[in-house]
Amino acid sequence: MSERRTPSPQTLIFEKGYDPQRSEGAAVPPVFRTSTFIFKKAMDGKRAFELAYGLRPREQGESPALIYTRVNNPNSEILEDRVTAWDGAEAAALFSSGMGAISSTCLTLLRPGDTILFSDPIYGGTEYLFRKLLPEFGIQTVPFPSGADEVALAALAAAHTSTRMIFIESPANPTMELCDMPAARRVADRLSTPERRVLVLIDNTFLGPIFSQPLRHGADVVLYSATKFFGGHSDLVAGLAMGSASIISAVRATRTILGSMSDPDTAWLIHRSLGTLQLRMEKQQANTVRLVELLRTHPKVKRVYYPGLPEMGARQVALWKQQCTGAGSLVSFDVRGGEAEAYRVLDAVRHMRLAVSLGGIETLVEHPWSMTHADMTPEQKLQAGFSQSMIRLSVGLEDPADLADDLEQALQKV
Repeated sequence: MSERRTPSPQTLIFEKGYDPQRSEGAAVPPVFRTSTFIFKKAMDGKRAFELAYGLRPREQGESPALIYTRVNNPNSEILEDRVTAWDGAEAAALFSSGMGAISSTCLTLLRPGDTILFSDPIYGGTEYLFRKLLPEFGIQTVPFPSGADEVALAALAAAHTSTRMIFIESPANPTMELCDMPAARRVADRLSTPERRVLVLIDNTFLGPIFSQPLRHGADVVLYSATKFFGGHSDLVAGLAMGSASIISAVRATRTILGSMSDPDTAWLIHRSLGTLQLRMEKQQANTVRLVELLRTHPKVKRVYYPGLPEMGARQVALWKQQCTGAGSLVSFDVRGGEAEAYRVLDAVRHMRLAVSLGGIETLVEHPWSMTHADMTPEQKLQAGFSQSMIRLSVGLEDPADLADDLEQALQKV
């Protein structure tokens, strides 16, 4: 008899974390729209709070009791069990937004006097947190080019011996440049001591969880804006942090005190979307490939930014082959001209929608210079590798022929 096959993530997400018989046999989990939970005995309440506040270690086989929805809720717990399937994480924590996940995780793991090295460019909200807020708490933040090699990253780390964390976003927003995940891990390991491990955190929103699994390349924590592909329908806002059980347990404690937990309805909506996550991302990628082909040969387009393309450079292609199983559905491109020409394209689209965000079922188009990255100075934007001529496209599930026609007619306005 052959050995039993290990189920794939696409199968596990239908099975993990939920027993229908505990909910009257309901095929899908009900929404547990409650703020608090009833204890059977006073001692049950005491033991629940001892565990919640870390007053005693968890006993063998013990699960945290349900206390209050800011702490935990059946909907969030079911979702947290299931979303780990693709990344292979031990545990996950759900948040009310992607920035909730990033800020809560950083505040858990960093202390005054620490230094964080972060890839540049990076999502605008994260950039604001790193450049403006964390320094107010005595945490030094130092940017490095997202495409930096191991030698450059090691030199930067050597100049900042208080480095506690390397934070990367891969692909970078909006240049689509990949960071070298294994190199970040090696540099972090050289900085680590037996008493103090230097951590690697990765925002995996653009390609994950289907086309990139950073925990397999040395990351300690992988972060997501679950608003994007996990939710997938532009109808919710949420975030996720995944990693080892010990780190995520500490992050959950911070989440409880900061109040950055998501709500039961949002958890239920993301749970609803998990079954089609892989299908959506694969189809969106296929649609994107068709548009990339159009953009690469269009006379009104100066350059295309998309993982794996030869024009991204030989090293970027090698990183893509090493770290990714796909290129995803985000593409940026420079029109010939500047802001005025980019605006003509943005104002002319018919099927595409002029809006920020990404990963939804509809195609969205935006102008990074004046929208998602508006808080950066012009010098910071140019140093990060993008200009006023760049447009970022998040490709959805419309008919690709219609999207190609729409892009073609809009480019004619340049």
